[in-house]
Amino acid sequence: MILPRNNYAFIDGQNLYLSIKKLGWKLDYRKFRIYLWEKYGVGKAYVFIGFIESNQSLYDDLARWDFEPVFRPVTIGADGKIKGNIDADLVLRAVIEFKNYNKAIIVSSDGDFYSLVKYLNDKQKLGAVLSPDVKNCSWLLRKAAGDKIWFMDELRRKLEYKSQ
Repeated sequence: MILPRNNYAFIDGQNLYLSIKKLGWKLDYRKFRIYLWEKYGVGKAYVFIGFIESNQSLYDDLARWDFEPVFRPVTIGADGKIKGNIDADLVLRAVIEFKNYNKAIIVSSDGDFYSLVKYLNDKQKLGAVLSPDVKNCSWLLRKAAGDKIWFMDELRRKLEYKSQ
């Protein structure tokens, strides 16, 4: 079956990275981009991420692998952790681009995306929610996505980075 390539992915970069790391493996972003293309017909894949100058090589790689990084200035929380706070940017981009895509693929486990996912599902614009971690996925997100939620921890063999 040939899928249309006008579906868009909206990826919570920090949630994806930290969730996969917590599971004990490293995501191969090149393989992930191919997976999004082949499985979901994703033509555009936005990665929402806090900008840290020392990560420039990662950003260059993401662009080379056909992701579109969307940067947000970072802040340092009271606990000393770096925060990108990309949630509003991801939601806004999904709404701005609404007429340009057939289906949206949301990549996150964060319940803050409940309203967006519910809205997309109600409008028949939700292709899938890919949650990086079944154990730490918000029940609100699960509820909004219904039967369109999938868990990336099941994709480890297919998407794990293996050094050459």
